[in-house]
Amino acid sequence: MRALIGCLAAVSCAVFAQQPDGVVVTATRVGQPSLELPVSIDRLYGEDLREGRAQVNLSESLGRVPGIVVLNRQNYAQDLQISSRGFGARATFGVRGIRMIADGIPASMPDGQGQSATFDLGSAGRVEVLRGPFSSMYGNASGGVINVITEDGPAVPTVEAGFYGGSYDTWRGALKFGGQWGALNAIGNLSRFSTDGYRDHSAAVRDQLNAKARVDLGPATGLTLVANSLRQPDTQDPLGLTRAQVQQNPQQVVPQAIQFNTRKTIEHDQAGATLDHALSDATRLQASAWAGSRFVEQFQAFSGATPATASGGVVNLDRTFGGGALRLFNDSALGGRPLRFSAGVEVERMAEHRQGFVNDNGVAGALRRDEDNVVSSTGVFAQAEWKFAERWSGHLGVRSTRVDFESTDHYIAAGNPDDSGSRDYSATTPVAGVVFRLDPATSLYANWGRGFETPTFVELAYQNPPASGLNFALEASRSRHAEVGVKTVRAGAYRLNAALFDIVTSDEIVVDQASGGRTTYRNAGETHRRGLELGGELLLAGPFEARAAYTYMNAEFSDAFGAVTAGNVLPGVPQTQFYAEAAWRHAPTGLRAAAELLYRDRVAVNDVNSEFADAFTVLNLVFGFQQQGPKWRLSEFLRVDNVADTAYIGSVVVNDANNRFYEPAPQRSIMLGVQASLQF
Repeated sequence: MRALIGCLAAVSCAVFAQQPDGVVVTATRVGQPSLELPVSIDRLYGEDLREGRAQVNLSESLGRVPGIVVLNRQNYAQDLQISSRGFGARATFGVRGIRMIADGIPASMPDGQGQSATFDLGSAGRVEVLRGPFSSMYGNASGGVINVITEDGPAVPTVEAGFYGGSYDTWRGALKFGGQWGALNAIGNLSRFSTDGYRDHSAAVRDQLNAKARVDLGPATGLTLVANSLRQPDTQDPLGLTRAQVQQNPQQVVPQAIQFNTRKTIEHDQAGATLDHALSDATRLQASAWAGSRFVEQFQAFSGATPATASGGVVNLDRTFGGGALRLFNDSALGGRPLRFSAGVEVERMAEHRQGFVNDNGVAGALRRDEDNVVSSTGVFAQAEWKFAERWSGHLGVRSTRVDFESTDHYIAAGNPDDSGSRDYSATTPVAGVVFRLDPATSLYANWGRGFETPTFVELAYQNPPASGLNFALEASRSRHAEVGVKTVRAGAYRLNAALFDIVTSDEIVVDQASGGRTTYRNAGETHRRGLELGGELLLAGPFEARAAYTYMNAEFSDAFGAVTAGNVLPGVPQTQFYAEAAWRHAPTGLRAAAELLYRDRVAVNDVNSEFADAFTVLNLVFGFQQQGPKWRLSEFLRVDNVADTAYIGSVVVNDANNRFYEPAPQRSIMLGVQASLQF
């Protein structure tokens, strides 16, 4: 055995510099080869997000990433449910537990809440998905980081237009223009998406604009400007169904959705700037600033007129948000070995004016809630990477985060007291990792760290009746992560990665009650997540492409609480998920054919595990053609989702008090699209 190990070591030394890892990611805010990082991270390219796809939300693509579960609700009023290693599965609105970033600017609010609908997939250059404890270096999140990076404008000015139409009167049109003009590189994308929806009362229209400009101010300085806008008026909310209702007719809605005209309007605008300046060959300074506004009006499935402490069935949120960051990066040496160091401070603030009105059968009525809420976050971090031996590197990091919540109540009436209050949460989260380069193409790694996750304002918004005001009794959840893994990238052959992880969380924030569009939360005891992630991709130079992602996770409550028994599984988290994709291209004719397969295990719908959404398997097929000239390109595609016409549940409403847990996914659907580009 020793002789074999020595032989392997000698061979790997001989070829160590011959096979570089070409997959560069920014998990530590600095572009590095994936094989040099002690983290689980995957990268999807713009082509992965767009070719033969609707380009509407991340559920179309993130199934390719192990450890990530995306429940496509087919409910554009409530956004996606995205979970990473089980974190975020409880979210009934938006994304939480995962830090979301777009072009270096947070897409999550300081309280940890984010909306993936603000990501523009039509102009995304790549998406990086980080899992594990190093996500705590980005702040208030335990599950991971989703980082969307807008593509640069092409070297030659190019205009691109696309359109597709399909089942349920669904269509999307987009226009993109970009190029390089001297020191200026810019790109902009404008799109409209419209659908009547698979279910009754689920129509949506989404207008989106995303733009990025980069200016070289000199050999050592660059400025990047980004802006995005989202308009989504009167998006209908079909609500969930009971199991009996799904079996009767999965496209129906409950009467309350029609009576109260459940719907949501969203207006979101954001802009930011990042200045990069090289102080020397070894030191770089980066400064960022951003600001934006968000308006939300949501009509829920009840009136909210009684009792006296009720806050209405219409939620009206008017938010402004912003922040800034200053970061320093330095490359030096320690003991004659390379040392990379980064440090910074990040400050964010969100202020919202929240009002609640009686829902008078779909019309906003009397005022029942009026308050100003402010949440601010301050984080200071430092991170270092030291290559202390030829094949070994050590990684250390620490972040100190403080999140402050403050609410000022302006609605004080008989039976409804002044509910003003404040609460702050703070934590110091260390992380550590080590990487061993077995050979130029393979790395072994291990990491350990702690996570920190505060309640969001959505989770603090209500107490159980008859109490009123925000639920400041909620504690932040804290987690301990450990992971070991292996990655290998064989150029021209394959890419493989595997990870084993173990996570213990205390004071897990769980759904207490969910009824009529209102959800309250509580702290559970400990939860335990143990799992395996496997990912693979063929890198062959030829007409065939293939990739697969497998996740096994046992996520359960370690402690009993209320009616929940120790050993119950966490709701919204499948034990097993498998994704596979195979494609074939014929270069002379521009023909492409692809098949996608997704299997998802059954999912508990509540903490007491009284019901489960059944396991399912769906198959999708894509066919495409492409024609190309010297300065133009034209492509067409046909996509058939759920070829076998399988009836299945796309997502669940965790702990719904009315047992309306289930949001059915569409059965067989068809999409036809065309895209054209022209260089000037």
